[in-house]
Amino acid sequence: MADSSRRTAEDERLLADQQRAANWKRWGSYLPERQWGTVREDYSGEGDTWGHFTHDHARSRVYRWGEDGLLGITDRQCRLCFAPAIWNGKDPILKERLFGLTGPQGNHGEDVKEVYFYVDATPTHSYLKALYKYPQSEYPYGALIAASAGRGRGDPEPELRDLGAFDAGYFDLQVEYAKAAPEDVLIKLTVTNRGPEEAPVWLLPQAWLRNTWSWGRSGEGYSAKKPTMRAERGEVEVDHEALGRYRLALDPEISGAELIFTDNETNFRRLWGQPNRHPHVKDAFHDFVVGRKRDAVNPAREGTKAAWVLHRTLAPEKSFTVRLRLWTEPTGAPRGGGFGEFDRTFEARREEADAFHASRAHAGMSAEERRVMRQAYAGLLWTKQFYAYAVREWLEGDPASPPPPAERHKGRNSDWPHLYNRDVISVPDKWEYPWYAAWDLAFHMVPFARVDLPFAKEQLILFLREWYMHPNGQLPAYEFGLSDVNPPVHAWACWRVYKASGPDGKRDTMFLERAFQKLLLNFTWWVNRKDVAGKHLFSGGFLGLDNIGVFDRSKPLPTGGALEQADGTAWMAFFCASMLRMAMELARFDAAYEDIASKFFEHFIAIADAMNTLGGTGLWDEEDGFYYDQLSLGRKSYPLRIRSMVGLVPLTAAVILEDDVVATHPGFQKRLDWFVENRPDLAAHIAYLCPVDKKGKCHRLLAIPSEDRLRRVLRYMFDEKEFLSPYGIRSLSRVHLEHPFELNVDGEEYRVQYVPGESDSGMFGGNSNWRGPVWFPLNFLLVEALARYHRFYGDGFTIEYPTGSGKLVTLDVAARDLAARMSRLFLPDERGRRPCHGDDDRFATDPNWRDLVLFYEYFDGDTGRGVGASHQTGWTALVTRCLEIAAEGRAR
Repeated sequence: MADSSRRTAEDERLLADQQRAANWKRWGSYLPERQWGTVREDYSGEGDTWGHFTHDHARSRVYRWGEDGLLGITDRQCRLCFAPAIWNGKDPILKERLFGLTGPQGNHGEDVKEVYFYVDATPTHSYLKALYKYPQSEYPYGALIAASAGRGRGDPEPELRDLGAFDAGYFDLQVEYAKAAPEDVLIKLTVTNRGPEEAPVWLLPQAWLRNTWSWGRSGEGYSAKKPTMRAERGEVEVDHEALGRYRLALDPEISGAELIFTDNETNFRRLWGQPNRHPHVKDAFHDFVVGRKRDAVNPAREGTKAAWVLHRTLAPEKSFTVRLRLWTEPTGAPRGGGFGEFDRTFEARREEADAFHASRAHAGMSAEERRVMRQAYAGLLWTKQFYAYAVREWLEGDPASPPPPAERHKGRNSDWPHLYNRDVISVPDKWEYPWYAAWDLAFHMVPFARVDLPFAKEQLILFLREWYMHPNGQLPAYEFGLSDVNPPVHAWACWRVYKASGPDGKRDTMFLERAFQKLLLNFTWWVNRKDVAGKHLFSGGFLGLDNIGVFDRSKPLPTGGALEQADGTAWMAFFCASMLRMAMELARFDAAYEDIASKFFEHFIAIADAMNTLGGTGLWDEEDGFYYDQLSLGRKSYPLRIRSMVGLVPLTAAVILEDDVVATHPGFQKRLDWFVENRPDLAAHIAYLCPVDKKGKCHRLLAIPSEDRLRRVLRYMFDEKEFLSPYGIRSLSRVHLEHPFELNVDGEEYRVQYVPGESDSGMFGGNSNWRGPVWFPLNFLLVEALARYHRFYGDGFTIEYPTGSGKLVTLDVAARDLAARMSRLFLPDERGRRPCHGDDDRFATDPNWRDLVLFYEYFDGDTGRGVGASHQTGWTALVTRCLEIAAEGRAR
C-alpha cells in the first residue's frame, strides 16, 4: 500500500485550503489550451463550431466565455491570465496557443499538432512543470492541413515529424510555477536550443485580463468597471474590481527586456475590414514582434494585456532562464519582486512535490512505475480548467453584440436554458476536449481521490446541483450535445470516492447522502426515458461507445423497430448495484434507507432476469455463450452477433451482500427473506455461498451472469485471438478481423470489422474508435469486477488464462495480470520502447525525450500505440490504480 500515514507539506496545504484557512487553490493551471472552435464561442445559426471561431481568428478576436494560452495559469474565475509566447523568427505568427486540425480538416477528426508534456504537478498547484517542444524551422501550418486533406480514414494522421518539422532542431520551452504563498506565484521559463546550430528565439512572458466588460451585461462574472494594467517602476500593476490588485515583476537582473502593452479587444479591421473600436487590439504583440510594427502597442504603456519581449541567440544545448513573480497587494512580495529567495523557494516546492508523490506510491513500485504514475497525476492535475457556459445568455446573445440567428433557439442545447457553468472542472483533454464530459469525469475522480479527495467530492456533487442537472433528472453530457446519453457511472464514482477515507480515516457520510438524494432523480430519469416498454430492457443510445455497433445507436434504426441493448441494460443494473451499496451504507445511520435499499435490490433482480430470461433467454445467446444487442421487430427479436464490449459490460454489474451486514438491517433482511421465499423465479439470480472464509461468513452475490455464463463469457474475454491483447481487453473481438459482421437492409450493407487503431468509420465524426482498441475506463471496471467475483467465489473458482494456455488461475490473479497489461502500455521494454509511443524512436533513444510519457485516449488493440487525444490523462489516469494493483500483486 502507498504510505499515506505521514502528512506532507502538500497535505497541509490541501487541509488549509479545505478548511478555508488559506486560499491555496485560487491560482492554478486552469487556463484552457484551446478556446477557439468550441460550442461556447459559436454564435452561428447552423452550429458550425469549427468554422465560426477559427485558429486564425483566435489571435485577433476576443473570446466570450474563456481564454486560452500556452501552458499557462489563471485564477479560478479566469480573470487574470499568464502564459508565455514564443517565436523562432521564421513562423508567420507568434506562437501564443497550440495549433491543431479541426474536425473537418483531420482525416480522423480533430487533432492537436503540437508536442508538449505535463511533467509534474501538485493538487494545490504549489508546483507545476510542463514542457513544450517548438520547431526552429517554420511551423508547417498549411502543410499539415494539406497533408491531412490528401489522406483518407485508412491512412495515418500526419504528424510534425512526418513533415520534418524537427529536422533542423527545436527549442525546449520549460514552464515552471511555484507558490511562495497562496497568492504569490513564482514563474520560471527556460528556453534551450536542441538544434545543431546557433538559433535566434523571442520569448514573451505575457499577462492579460479576460474581457468581461464588452458585452453589455452586469452582475456576477462581469466587470462594471473595466480593469486595468499599467507599467509601474518596471513592473505590471493590475487593478481588477473583483480580483483585487496584483503586480507582475520580471527579475531586474534580466537584461534586454522591453515591456509592452495593448488591449484585449478584437481587431475588426483585420478580420472583417471594419474600423476598430480601440486603437490597440489583441494581436498587437504579433504585429510588434513578427510584423516589426512598433506603433502596434500602446505608447502610454497601459491596457489589459502586457508582455516583456526578450530576444536571444542560443548556441546548441545552451539555455536562458527568465524569472517572474506574480503576487497580490498588499500581502505578497515586497516592491521589486523579492527575487532573493526565488531559487530556494522553487527548490523547496520541488522537494515537497517529491515527498507528496512518494507518499502516494506503493513501496514495491520500480522507479519507472513511479515516473509513469507521477506524470499521470501531473496530467490529471494540469487538466483542470476554468469552464464558463451560461446557456440562456448564450442563446440570447449579448446586448452589446449583434443578435445571434433565431435558429439557435431551436438548435443545440436550447432545451438546457437553466445550465449555468462557471467553475474549475476536470476535463478530458484541454485541447481536443476542452469541455467536461460527464462519464469521463466520473472516471477521473477515482485517481483524483488519491491525490485530492475534497476536489473529487466537490466535482461529483457539482454535476448533481440544480444549475447542472436538468429539472427532469438528466446529467449534462458535454457541450456538443448536453442531452446526449452517457453511461450512468456517476453513482459508482460517488461510491468509490466515498470509500476513499479522509486524512482522519473517516468517511464522509454527508457527501454520500447529498449525492444519493440527487442520484435518485437521475435514476428515475433513466427508467422513464430509456425503458419505455417497461420490460427492464434498456435502449440508451450510443452510451459513449460511439461506433461500436452496426448502426448509429443514437438515431432511428434503418430497419425500424427497437434496439434492446446489452450494455444499456447492464449499465442500469450497474447503476442499481451502486445505489444499493450506497443505500445499505446510509441505512447504518438512518433505518429509513432500508426501504430504498430493498427497492434497488429488487430492481437489480428484475433487470438481471430480463437480460437472462425474458422471451426465452433475454439478451443471452445460448448457442454462442455471449450477451448481444437484440433487434426487436414486432413480436420477434434477432441477436446482432457482434462480440464486442457491449457483451462484456454485463460482467461489471455485480454486488456482494454479506449476511452479517444484512443482519444489521432488519427491514431489508425481512424483505430479502420474503423475496427469496416467494419469488423463487427471480431469486434464482441470487448466488449464495456459506461459509466463504475461516470466520464462517456467508455471502450473497447479485450478478447478471450465473457462474456457468460467467465462465463462458470469460473464455472469450481471456482469449488472445478474441478480446485479450498484450495491453488489456479489446473493445471488439479480433475474430471480426477475418469474420466481419455483415447485415443487409433494403440493399444497404452494414458492416462491423475489427479495426485496432484509428476509426475507418465516419460515425460520430470519425474521431474515436470502439471497434478494436483498448480503452481504460471499461478495462478498469472489468478489473474491479473480476476482483469482486473472486471475493465471492474464492480460490475454488479457477479458469484458463489465457484461454488455450492450459494455465489455470483464480480471478484475482487474472485481475492483477490485466492491470499489469494496461500498465505495460507506458513502461519501457528491454529496448527502451514504451508501447504507447508506437514507432517513434525519439522516446526510446533521445535523452531529451525518453523520460516523457503521453497518455492517450485509447490504444491500438494489437501494438498498444496511443490513438486519439494525446493528453487524455483523465480516464487514462486510471493507470495509477493499475500500477498499484500490479504492485500489490507482486508483493503477495
